[in-house]
Amino acid sequence: MSRRTLMARRYWLVGASVGLGRAIAHELSGKGIELVLSARNRQELEALAKELPSPAYVAPCDVRDRATLEAALSSAGLIDGLIFCAGIYDPLGALEWDSDKIEAMCDVNFTGCARVLGAAMPILSSQEFAHIVLIGSLAGLRGLPGAQGYGASKAGVIHMAEQLRVDLPSDRFKVQVINPGFIETRLTDKNAFNMPFIMSPEEGARRVVRAMTTSRFRSHFPVRFSLLFQFLSLLPDTIYTALLRRLLK
Repeated sequence: MSRRTLMARRYWLVGASVGLGRAIAHELSGKGIELVLSARNRQELEALAKELPSPAYVAPCDVRDRATLEAALSSAGLIDGLIFCAGIYDPLGALEWDSDKIEAMCDVNFTGCARVLGAAMPILSSQEFAHIVLIGSLAGLRGLPGAQGYGASKAGVIHMAEQLRVDLPSDRFKVQVINPGFIETRLTDKNAFNMPFIMSPEEGARRVVRAMTTSRFRSHFPVRFSLLFQFLSLLPDTIYTALLRRLLK
C-alpha cells in the first residue's frame, strides 16, 4: 500500500461518541470505511453504530485507563488506521487556575493520546501499511490567553505527531496531524467570547477527511483563521506577548 493511499481499511476512531468525532465517523462510514468506535459511553456508541452505513464495531474505553484501551483493541481485532479525536476543554486563565481541570485536560488530551498510541502501535506496526491521524488544535500552535491546560495539551499532541513522523518509516506509515479552529460542540459552548470562522461538526469532519486523503503531514483549517495563527507563531516572543496584551486591553 502506498504512502499516498487515500484511506486505511479499518480505523480505530477514539473519541467517536459526540461532536467532531461522531461527524468523522459518519463521513468515513459514508465512504465505505470500516470503523472501531471508542469512547466511554457504550450507549452513545451503539446508537452511532446503528446510524452508520458501513460496518462499525463498538469498543468502549477510557483514554485515562490503559487496561480498558488494551481490552478494547483485543476485542475489536486488527486495525490499520488510528484517529485520535478524544479531548476535553475548560476555558481557564492563569489567575483562575484550577488544578483538577487542568490536570484532566492534560491527562485526556495529551497523556490519553500517548496511552492510545501505546495500545495501537503493536497492532499498527504489524501491518504492511498504517495510517495515524492525531487531531490537534490551532490553540496548540502558540500560547493563548484563557487556554491554560488545553493549549499545552494540544501542543503536546502536535509534537507527538512530529516525533512519530520522524521515527516511523515513511514506506509503511502515513502520519498526519490536523489542527482545527473553532467547531460547534459542547466544548466550545463553554466559551463566552466571539469565535471567528466557527463551523459545524459536519463541515469540520469533511475537512478532516479531506486532509486525510492528501499527502500533507500538517493541516490547519479554516485557512484564513489558521494563517493568522501561523503568522503569530513566527513572531519573536517579546513582540508576540506585547501584541496579545495590547489586543486584550
